[in-house]
Amino acid sequence: MSDKPTILLVHGFWGGAAHWNRVIAELLRRGHTSIHAVELPLTSLAHDAERTRKMIAQQPGPVLLVGHSYGGAVITEVGDQPNVVGLVFIAAFAPDAGESPGGITQEHLPVAAPNLAPDSDGYLWVKPQLYHQSFCQDLPANEGLVMGITQKAPLASTFGDTITAPAWKKKPSWYQISSDDRMIAPENQQRMSARLGARKVITLKASHASLASMPVEVAALIDEAASELTK
Repeated sequence: MSDKPTILLVHGFWGGAAHWNRVIAELLRRGHTSIHAVELPLTSLAHDAERTRKMIAQQPGPVLLVGHSYGGAVITEVGDQPNVVGLVFIAAFAPDAGESPGGITQEHLPVAAPNLAPDSDGYLWVKPQLYHQSFCQDLPANEGLVMGITQKAPLASTFGDTITAPAWKKKPSWYQISSDDRMIAPENQQRMSARLGARKVITLKASHASLASMPVEVAALIDEAASELTK
């Protein structure tokens, strides 16, 4: 029996590493001791991939990558690293070669698409007063308001950055669909998860912020993936 892989958590747009707080607490409770959360610049897929690649390279053993939202595109791009043993997608983009998060979004526009607003510097924001109803409607309103105020906006151009060689074609994967997602249409999640050939796909009746609203269930899927990869 080999050691459990290091779990490397990759956040998405409109949030940072702290979006994983509750999942981290649950993973620690389940006995995982090697956990890291990347803080992405959200300035381009290339920059975000490079930051994640460096974090992967810092780990001495096998790594399980976990991506939420746009973080799924990042782990798809960097998961070809030799010490990466698996990929877990949490309400996430899993683009194929030549696809971008923006292109996939256009296939089925999410409910909250009208609630995004660019600023004069090229950053794309969820309108803070609409963040709760857009991103995390299954969390308390005050929590949604705080998340909206502290959101980390991406450069809008990042949406159009395309994947080169998708790691999910070579590495085992797991996927969690959020059926009440207003940021990535559930139809898009179903299509992406179906083509992964994932070892397991679960559906949670959750918002886009399933990692915050249903951390026990999300951590259980990550734990299951880690356990399978340890055998």
